[in-house]
Amino acid sequence: MERSNFVDQIRVYCRSGHGGAGIKHFRRDKLTAYGGPDGGDGGRGGHIILRGNRNLWTLVHMRYHKNVLAENGERGSDGNRTGSDGEDIILEVPLGTIAFDEETGEKEAEVLHHGEEVVWLPGGKGGLGNTHFKTPTNQAPEYCQPGMPGIEGWKVLELKVLADVGLVGFPNAGKSTLLSVMTAAKPKIADYAFTTITPNLGIVEYRDNRSFCIADLPGIIEGAAEGKGLGHRFLRHIERNPILLFLIPADSKDHRKEFDILMNELEEYNPELLHKRFIIGISKSDMLDQELMDAIKSELPREIPSIFISSVAGKNIQQLKDMLWHALEQENADQEA
Repeated sequence: MERSNFVDQIRVYCRSGHGGAGIKHFRRDKLTAYGGPDGGDGGRGGHIILRGNRNLWTLVHMRYHKNVLAENGERGSDGNRTGSDGEDIILEVPLGTIAFDEETGEKEAEVLHHGEEVVWLPGGKGGLGNTHFKTPTNQAPEYCQPGMPGIEGWKVLELKVLADVGLVGFPNAGKSTLLSVMTAAKPKIADYAFTTITPNLGIVEYRDNRSFCIADLPGIIEGAAEGKGLGHRFLRHIERNPILLFLIPADSKDHRKEFDILMNELEEYNPELLHKRFIIGISKSDMLDQELMDAIKSELPREIPSIFISSVAGKNIQQLKDMLWHALEQENADQEA
């Protein structure tokens, strides 16, 4: 089996740095036989930081980083000198990356913007030297603090593709062909199920030098929400797409039933997906006459915009771009309101 360069989930062992210990020390020099406490603080342990990078589309570069271990902080020294902080580790990740604790399943970090830095696992705090414990009644404290331990454990980095529009449909609905026509992307296209086994992204050039991102997602099958087929592996990517374009082929035996199955799988996986904006595209429609198009349109839900397209013949492709752009503008306006 061909090894994919698209990796959307990585399991990695992480440990942030331990804090350095503070020290117990008293000032001694040729002029001072019994000076006061001057034990310095320990340095902070190194953080593990996630940094968003819009030029990355996969976690494949993390495949061989099985252990991410940050540097410990140094212990303090005399003269109230603080130890050096441990060096931070910065992990570059694609936008849409979420970090989880493997054992608890708790979400620990999320990166959505280019250049955004999130301290995922903070390093341990350095311990205090004995200088801090001096009081009027205790002029020579004999104790200091150890550094705090770092955070360690098995973690999971998961990528949910960030795209403006997600293409949803059964295998061989024509999603990859449409993506290749609307963008410069070159997805694998063939006449068998699950040609697309990982998301493909493309940039749609629109009017006046504007553009938006579209994702060709692996085909849904009935039972995908229960993990059948590619199941949860691709359904999680849909959560990031504000607009969903349902692609149903013109030669489908029952267009409404196919749409209802797609909607049911989304609802079973996450009911919140039903609050997104939907558009229905009837693909492979270049051979349909007006009578057949009217018959198919009557089967579809009236409240959802629909359009008949043909990727091969170029039918209504520009009109589809207009519909998607208008839906994106409405989505942005609703978010700003």
